[in-house]
Amino acid sequence: MSLQEINFDGIVGPSHNYAGLSLGNIASASHKGDPSYPRAAALQGIGKMRGNMARGLAQGFLLPLPRPNVQTLRRLAVDPVQDRALLAAAWSASSMWTANAATVSPAPDTADGKCHLTPANLVTMVHRAQEWRDTKAQLDIAFGNRDHFTVHDAVPPSFGDEGAANHMRFCEGHGTPGVEVFVYGRPGGKFPARQHEQASRTVGRLHGLDPARTVFIEQNPAAIEAGAFHNDVVSVANGKVLFTHEEAFADGPTAYEAIRAAFPTLEVVEVPSSAVSLAEAIKTYLFNAQLLTLPDGTMALVAPDECRESASVWAWCAAMVASNGPIRQVIPVDVRQSMANGGGPACLRLRVVADPATVDPRFMLSESKAELLERIIGEHWPEQIDPADIGQESLAATVRTARGKLLESLDLQILG
Repeated sequence: MSLQEINFDGIVGPSHNYAGLSLGNIASASHKGDPSYPRAAALQGIGKMRGNMARGLAQGFLLPLPRPNVQTLRRLAVDPVQDRALLAAAWSASSMWTANAATVSPAPDTADGKCHLTPANLVTMVHRAQEWRDTKAQLDIAFGNRDHFTVHDAVPPSFGDEGAANHMRFCEGHGTPGVEVFVYGRPGGKFPARQHEQASRTVGRLHGLDPARTVFIEQNPAAIEAGAFHNDVVSVANGKVLFTHEEAFADGPTAYEAIRAAFPTLEVVEVPSSAVSLAEAIKTYLFNAQLLTLPDGTMALVAPDECRESASVWAWCAAMVASNGPIRQVIPVDVRQSMANGGGPACLRLRVVADPATVDPRFMLSESKAELLERIIGEHWPEQIDPADIGQESLAATVRTARGKLLESLDLQILG
C-alpha cells in the first residue's frame, strides 16, 4: 500500500449560524447573535481544500449532518419560543469541524495492522453530543473496506471524548510505526475540560496501540481557562515536529521528555509567551493550523488570515521561517466564517493516514468534484442566516433541500 496523509475537511453545512453554544470557546461566544453567511463559509472551506490539492496533497471531505435534527427536538421536547438555545443546538452545523469527528490510529501503529477510527462522543456540549451516530454512518461508508479499516462505536458517556483535536502522532514516515500522544484535561476549572483521560486511554486500548509508543499528557488548566478548549488550539504536530505554545501543557518540559522517551528524534518548535501571549495565540489561532509535509519534503503551516493581522504573531512567523528550522512556509488562508464560530484550519480537517485507493472515492476530492460542490453550494446554500431565522420552517426546508442536493450529486442519498 501507498500510505499517505489524507485531510478530510468538513463541508460547512447550510444551517451554519452563530448561536454561541460552546462554553469555553471565546470566539464562538463573542460572535453570538451575529448574522452568519453559510454560502461564503462553505466556499471558503472548499477554497482551503483546493489550496491543499494544488500543493500536491491528497484531500477528502465529510458531509454536513441532517439539520435541523428533528430527533433532538423531540427527545428534548423543545419549545421553539422558550428554549432558543436548545432549538439552536438542533440546527448546529458544528460537524464542519471534523477534527472532532473521530480519533484515528494508522495501520502501522495498531496490533492488527488496520487503520482504526473511533467517533468522538462529544458529550460535554448538547449541540455536539447529537453528532456521533450520523458521523459514524459516514465513516462506515468512507472507510468501509474492512481489510484496511475498523470503525468503532464512540466511547460510552461519562468519559468525554473530543476526537483528534486532542490527539497527535509523531513518526519518521507515514508507513512506519508512530508514537501517538493523547492530551487530556482535568475537571474543575472555569470552563469544562472536554477530553477525559479515561476516554483517551479507552481509545488507545480499542485501537490496539503499543503502550510503549503511547503517551498521555495533561493540558495546561490555564490554557483551558484562556479559551483553549481543545489542545489543537495551542499545539499541532506533524512528522517529527511539535509546534506548540510554551503554556500548552501542564508541565511543558516533562511533556517533551515523555514524548522524547518514546520518540527520540522529536523536534520541538516552542513559541514563548514573551513573543506571543497565550491570549494572542488563542485569538489568532496560530496553532489551530494545518502543519503539512509538502511533496518536496518541507513543512508548511497553513494558518488563518488573522495571524498576519497580529503584529506579534506575524513577527514570530517571519522569524521562524527565517531561522531555517523545520517549518519553511506560513501560508495564510481565509476561513473567517469558521473562525468567527471558533474553528480554524485545523478544526476543519480530520487526518487519516491511508492508501487513497482504499477509501470510498465518493469522499475524495478532485478538481471536477470541487467545481461540482461549489456549484451546489452557490445554488442552494443560504446566503445569510440571522438569529431570528432559526426555527423557521421556510429556512428548515431550504437547509434540507440544500443538503439533499449535495447528497444526490455525490450518489450518497443513503445518508439522507
